[in-house]
Amino acid sequence: MNTSSFRFLWVGQTLANLGDVIYIVALISILYTTSQSAFYLALLPFVNTFARFISGYLSPVLFNKYPLKTLLFGSQSSKTFFLFVLASLTTTQLRDSLMLIFSLVFVIAFLDGWAAPASRAMIPRLVDKKEIVQANSFFSVVSQIVQLGGWALGGLLVATAGGQYVIWLTLFLYILSAGLLMFLRDSTTFRVPYEKSPLRSTLKEGWEIIWQNPIFRKIHVVIFLESIASVVWIAAIIYVFVSEVLQKNEAWWGYINTTFFLGLLVGGVVCTKYAIRVEKNLKKLLLATSFIVSIVTICFGYNSLPWMALVLSVLYGAVEQVKSIAMETYLQKEASSENLPKIYGAQEAMTSLTFGCASLLFGWMSDVFGVSHVFLFAGILLMIAAVYLALSKHVFPATYVNEFKA
Repeated sequence: MNTSSFRFLWVGQTLANLGDVIYIVALISILYTTSQSAFYLALLPFVNTFARFISGYLSPVLFNKYPLKTLLFGSQSSKTFFLFVLASLTTTQLRDSLMLIFSLVFVIAFLDGWAAPASRAMIPRLVDKKEIVQANSFFSVVSQIVQLGGWALGGLLVATAGGQYVIWLTLFLYILSAGLLMFLRDSTTFRVPYEKSPLRSTLKEGWEIIWQNPIFRKIHVVIFLESIASVVWIAAIIYVFVSEVLQKNEAWWGYINTTFFLGLLVGGVVCTKYAIRVEKNLKKLLLATSFIVSIVTICFGYNSLPWMALVLSVLYGAVEQVKSIAMETYLQKEASSENLPKIYGAQEAMTSLTFGCASLLFGWMSDVFGVSHVFLFAGILLMIAAVYLALSKHVFPATYVNEFKA
């Protein structure tokens, strides 16, 4: 983990991710001031999600043609150019440029859609095998810090400096990120496939790799169910829960969101500190955490005590993080360096589309059946995933620690 390339990767991606958060915060402020329309604000996450779905779906074509470093640097430098255009637009008459602004948001999210799987696939190439759990945990911790602090920082910057200046600040972060990613050194040899496959076959490649490998297939069944269930933790659902079940004001909405991200941080830090122990008990941890997140989700939905909601929120975040790191480690240990980006590309497409559709479904269910029943439904989905993993546990290696004894 002390290699210069790994440092360039995590620092570069952290700057890019921070920029992604604060530029959206700034854009929300600018759009609302200009349009006074909630519709345009709701359109932002939809455009982001849809662009990422398309990008993830098309990513295997790029992974077959270009090295990961080229894709990462190309993505970030292209995002920098389009953000410059967007920043320039925000200093002019905005009301006549709203459609162009949303088009630029779409393009920036589209470019980021293949950068995310590419950066995750780079991790096992830049660290020793025995450091993969620690590297994944560290990456997760840094990502959660950005998510936890980025929105607060973005809001503070927008309040003090204004949305337009914050977008120009984001442009500076993007430039720094692109500069760092340019210095990545990937020792894995890139090979263009000898036979040129038809476009349809190339687009299906990631899905076929997942389907043909029992471990990948079972993990992605769980990821699919989890991407539906995790919608209960979005801000809109938590807001309704705080109002209707806890009967508290908006401040508690912020408390629960904060404790959720705090739990994710705790889980990541624990996995970083005790990486070897995690690796020794990888299968046990995956199974145990799968059942725990289901139980905690159901308990959260039917709890009406505000302080207990905070405790359960932290617990869910911590256990969910350990579970995610375990699944990530299995993927990175079992997949070849050529197949891993394609797997992540297919995963990005699946989770983006599923999460977007499930957000609409859960919003409707919350109105019709009540928000507590939505948490019950999510908990049942997570329990189904846990039982599925338990029935499939024979395909998962118990540990990879023996790899280190050579």
